[in-house]
Amino acid sequence: MKKNKNLLVNSWYLLFVMFFNLSCDRELSEDAQLATFSKNPNVFIDEFSAGLGYGAFSGSKYSAFSVDTQVKYQGTSSMRFDVPNEGDPAGSYAGGAFIDQTGRNLTEYDALTFWIKSSHAASLNEIGFGMDFGQNKFRVTLENVSINTNWQKVIIPIPDASKLTIEKGMFWYSEGPENGLGYTFWIDNVKYEKLGTIAQGASLILNGSNVTQTTFVGMETNITGVKATFNMPNGVNQNLTISPAYLNFTSSNPNTATVNSSGVVSSINAGTSVVTANFNGVPTTGSMTINCLGTFTPAPTPTRNQANVISVFSDTYSNIPVNYYNGYWQPWQTTTSNDFTVQGNNVLHYTNFNFVGIEFSSPTVNATNMTHLHIDAFIPGTIAPGRQLRVKVVDFGANGVFSGGDDTSHSTTFTVPTLVSQSWIPIDIPFTAMSGLSGRAHLAQIILEGGDGSSIYIDNVYLYN
Repeated sequence: MKKNKNLLVNSWYLLFVMFFNLSCDRELSEDAQLATFSKNPNVFIDEFSAGLGYGAFSGSKYSAFSVDTQVKYQGTSSMRFDVPNEGDPAGSYAGGAFIDQTGRNLTEYDALTFWIKSSHAASLNEIGFGMDFGQNKFRVTLENVSINTNWQKVIIPIPDASKLTIEKGMFWYSEGPENGLGYTFWIDNVKYEKLGTIAQGASLILNGSNVTQTTFVGMETNITGVKATFNMPNGVNQNLTISPAYLNFTSSNPNTATVNSSGVVSSINAGTSVVTANFNGVPTTGSMTINCLGTFTPAPTPTRNQANVISVFSDTYSNIPVNYYNGYWQPWQTTTSNDFTVQGNNVLHYTNFNFVGIEFSSPTVNATNMTHLHIDAFIPGTIAPGRQLRVKVVDFGANGVFSGGDDTSHSTTFTVPTLVSQSWIPIDIPFTAMSGLSGRAHLAQIILEGGDGSSIYIDNVYLYN
């Protein structure tokens, strides 16, 4: 099975960086003449271009990348990437980014190109540029690239080169095992080019949907699902996922909501506004209608002593390590996340909610000294007849492994009148009432169920005594 894409996407942050310190090769006099940033198009041509460094992604196998002098497309060497087998203790996938320490001016080019081959046929998860371990403001992703044992040229268009005046993210990749097995791929002659044979096609935001978003004053909402199609030199259309920063956004009512150049929508007053975009002057498909309800009422601030709390999600307490707040358990889950922050208060926002899993299994939690689970929930829409909210707590048992044969769980159901609309619902469940749990020394999951496809806000998820 291919690695879960969401796990890769959530692993962008850097744990380890190794710079090659090739700055001794830089022509300082040339830089002085440019008086701006280097326009060097080369990333890897037998060696790394001056000033380039490499950082491995968190959770990846740090040793996956090396320089190979035996296998190459041209010249004397290539970049080699060894994708680990599933279960490799050194890392679950291969992934990292090549960064220019000062940034380059790429405005003269229209594509990143390179040659690639692999030890056997595979589909490379993600590859692109614009990943700089900072804002990743101009990130571009080409997904599911088919590769095989023959060298082939890959072209990744630059959506709008005029914006890349100081780009640090020269090249990045992320690939997991194929059907549980690792393999090797090589990349050579990585450089930026001016091809002049790439045509811009359609583009969309929010995956082409017209989305309505309920917000509050001070809430920021990100425009996501930005994709663009390009007609390539061979006549074939190629789809890319691109950063919102390549687009230009417009708010129909700036008194209600504004939108910045990175596609972050800020709600500033009660009212309605429609956010749209264009890509190089061409309108995109999709829109976001903001219905700002006014001032947000946050969940009550917890007052219990930190010493008596194990916090999963709260701005009041130090939280334990959490694998994820939305497991995206397919194919049955419809719940997506649109978490938001209002005046420094972070809130989990589940949309299209039917069920969602929060997992904290690395490590599991020993809650034997805790007596209750607390959750604050807020349902912004109406409460439909028969509406339920079920809170399921799962213990992975002594082996600490999901489905290890000793898992136990208990689900607690809440209905009207406990469930109300437009008001925070404090939920406190004593462990003594969770008869399905045979123990709580290896708690690992809290699963919220019973959604009707609407939205729910969650805050202050913690265990206490």
